[in-house]
Amino acid sequence: MIDFATVLLVFQVVSVAALAAWLTIGVYENTRHPDINRTFTSEVLDLARIREAFPEVYETIRHRRIANKRIQHLLFYLIVAAEMLATVLLWIGAVSLAMGTTHGAAYALLGVLSFTMIWAGFLIAGNWFCYWFCHDGAQNTHFQMVLWGFATAIFLVVAQSV
Repeated sequence: MIDFATVLLVFQVVSVAALAAWLTIGVYENTRHPDINRTFTSEVLDLARIREAFPEVYETIRHRRIANKRIQHLLFYLIVAAEMLATVLLWIGAVSLAMGTTHGAAYALLGVLSFTMIWAGFLIAGNWFCYWFCHDGAQNTHFQMVLWGFATAIFLVVAQSV
């Protein structure tokens, strides 16, 4: 018969592995087909859509613009590196939890923190670049990822105290 502690552990492993799997696909896409997301990242940094759709807003915030393609690409690849680090930490956390190691929950929580901070970073930087004007779908996705990360972190912490 299965006991509560075993089900709780399985739930923790699956919760962390789900974040890891989701982000693994993102890292794969960003390394295999970087132009897809790099284009949108560059548009946000360059204020391109705002300049076209909301010229009066652009005039107010144009000093925030990062038009240099090298800097745009560097920032994109720093984001991908952060995603890779978070992915590795999440997989280490999921496997460590599954193996019952003493540091499994710590690795899992570090991975979840990394995951959550990537998306929080997008929200913060996006706020600076006013991406809600023309990239509202991205803002909503980033917000949902932050919530997913926080919910997983809370679950891990609460599960460790049971």
